[in-house]
Amino acid sequence: MNQKIEIQPKNTIQNYIDGISISNSVTNKYSMSMTRVQWRIWLLATFGKFFEGMIVFMMGLTLPLLTLQFHLTELQKGIISSSILFGILIGASALGGLSDLYGRKRMFIIEMALLSICLIGMATSQSYLSIVVFNFGIGLALGCDYPTAHLMISESIPSKNRGKLVLGAFAFQSIGVLLGILTGIFVLTYVNDINAWRLMYVIALIPSLAITVARFFIPESAHWLLSKNRKADAEISLKRLLERSQQSTMPIEDVPSDEVELTSWIHGYKRLFKEKYRAKTILASVPWFIQDLGTYGIGIFTPVILASVLDPHQATGGDALHNIIANTVYLAKGTAVIDCLLIVGVICAIIFSESVGRMKLQIYGFIGCAVGLLCAAVSVKMHGDYQMYMLFLGFMLFNFMNNLGPNAQTYLISGEIFPVKIRAKGAGFAASIAKFGAILTAFLFPILLHGIGVFTLLLCLVVTSLLGAWVTHKYRFETSGRNIESM
Repeated sequence: MNQKIEIQPKNTIQNYIDGISISNSVTNKYSMSMTRVQWRIWLLATFGKFFEGMIVFMMGLTLPLLTLQFHLTELQKGIISSSILFGILIGASALGGLSDLYGRKRMFIIEMALLSICLIGMATSQSYLSIVVFNFGIGLALGCDYPTAHLMISESIPSKNRGKLVLGAFAFQSIGVLLGILTGIFVLTYVNDINAWRLMYVIALIPSLAITVARFFIPESAHWLLSKNRKADAEISLKRLLERSQQSTMPIEDVPSDEVELTSWIHGYKRLFKEKYRAKTILASVPWFIQDLGTYGIGIFTPVILASVLDPHQATGGDALHNIIANTVYLAKGTAVIDCLLIVGVICAIIFSESVGRMKLQIYGFIGCAVGLLCAAVSVKMHGDYQMYMLFLGFMLFNFMNNLGPNAQTYLISGEIFPVKIRAKGAGFAASIAKFGAILTAFLFPILLHGIGVFTLLLCLVVTSLLGAWVTHKYRFETSGRNIESM
């Protein structure tokens, strides 16, 4: 079978960034050198994933105190847990997709400003309703970050570095998870007060304000500017990105494309389901949906599952507040040990994403998740120390294989496989579908734990993980090392 050879124009934006344009004396296509501006964009993009990991998974530690203070019912607890995820679902498409129309940088700033406002609202909330509203607002901001942060990185760095640096930014989600848990442990250890949960949100607010300001001082994506026929602005932005003198000559050639200009917000979404992009839309969204069923179920409710399986000794002899804080800290420490494997997994994903390939890692990762969940399910039927060892082994294997494979690769793939004019919409739609799975998990997980038990619930997640591997194999499309202009 003859393989189609893609010939890139010599002076395209990505070829300048990769160092292979006619106007650039550097000819190494996979040059690893990056400017300070490129590194600054990458660093600022990491904080969206950091805040998601920190705030979403910190909910498991704040919810017991919220329940005590506001006398929450089981339904209200489910609404609070799922409201942030529902916000991410809406934000990824409704706000993140706007970066195709109004620019990557503008939405990059707006999302972080919105996050800061809602963190202030959460820290000062005086009612159940206000908590739901501000939690939803936090989700809107974090959802917008899914496509915008990914595209700010992938459209600003060399092709050879793209996978490593996008996944490097994604790794900050795991760092955020761990630091969120450690923040909760620290606050609950030294602040024996029912309002201790407010301090956790104040701690997250401080860096969010700083990041909001810093995002004003980076250039807009030259790829996006050129897609809007703003060639002069694209050249200026590219010079800033590559730290070239504004007097230097960097003529830009457009990449021939049959893509037409978007005429409305909804136009791009319609194109995702046309025959040309339907398979890519399925690949970007369905495995991510399946992956989020397990990621958020296990991630948010790890303390609950540990409590139901291991039945830790409940603190007694004090008031309700003291007992809740003591038990939350106890279970948070076990969760922190398990979540360390998230970081190890994503580090391995960064190392192997280019050499092994996105598709293989996602398939192997789904299978590994199934094995880990099966181990955890088996532990439910065991007793004594072996039960604890098997449960921790299962969850740690799940976290490692999840971040090596589907949790990392679905995020990476969604922002690579679509053309520039609908790239944010494609990535945003995939993230929204994924968060629909997360919402189902956050809302139904406590109900299912009580109704069908831990064992049956974990077996259901084993089946969904294997389904994720099958869907990835059926619709696989490898993007490793490819020029983003050729997608």
